[in-house]
Amino acid sequence: MNGDYSSADLCRILRLSASGLRSCLHAALLPVCRSKRANHYSFQHLVIVRTAKGLHEAGVSMRQIRKVLGSLQRQLGEGEVLSSLKIYASGKRVIVWDGRSHWQPDSGQFLLNFDTKLLGRPSTLPRHRRAQPSQMETARAWFERAMGLQDESREEARRAYQEAIRIRPTFVEAHLNLGLLHHNDGKLKEADACYRQALHHGPAVALAHFNLAIVLEDQHDKSGALASYVEALKSEPTFREAHWNLAQLYERLGRRRDAVRHYAAAKRLAD
Repeated sequence: MNGDYSSADLCRILRLSASGLRSCLHAALLPVCRSKRANHYSFQHLVIVRTAKGLHEAGVSMRQIRKVLGSLQRQLGEGEVLSSLKIYASGKRVIVWDGRSHWQPDSGQFLLNFDTKLLGRPSTLPRHRRAQPSQMETARAWFERAMGLQDESREEARRAYQEAIRIRPTFVEAHLNLGLLHHNDGKLKEADACYRQALHHGPAVALAHFNLAIVLEDQHDKSGALASYVEALKSEPTFREAHWNLAQLYERLGRRRDAVRHYAAAKRLAD
């Protein structure tokens, strides 16, 4: 199975421990891959795992999540994928929204309009009682559209991220995801610029420092990469992948003692 993301990538992006990722993968009906480095997972997989994580954080048990997602998978028509749906918790219920109607996948029960008014909407698209959406809501809608397009059309996804940023220039997540798109396509200068914009608006975001460090390494700027890994760890000292990458970089620079220190930190965080 080939994809854009490794297990380590999913842990980093979703802020999950290795054991947490295994639990979410199991709940999301996805295989647990032994290699942390090989790219086994697609963007759709990332979205589904993020959904499982969100449901669990909302109080839904992993066992129920697996049951619900399995039931929902069987209900989908040809060509439909789980990642195209909004799946969220409302109290003890798991609700699905496909753009037309709400239903409970475990029972198959559709919810009427008066019932859905009582439900909490997905956290990614909050609903407010006003005629026009705010800039934040509109930008978030473009962001969600971009995420849904990444597997289908990377160019359309890129334009949707750019529109989200045009509406809300301080949208750090959009800058990061656009940068990752460029990075995966080998457009290093564009990725570099996106990560720097993310840092301009979110200077303490460890993931932005980390991604910038990787793209700087890819551009053979070892000193810049080293500084960015250090900044990532200042923002998030338990960032295992940053410790690991920094250790490898120190080793290539001949700084063996520093390398050993960060390898040890990465190992402690993995245990």
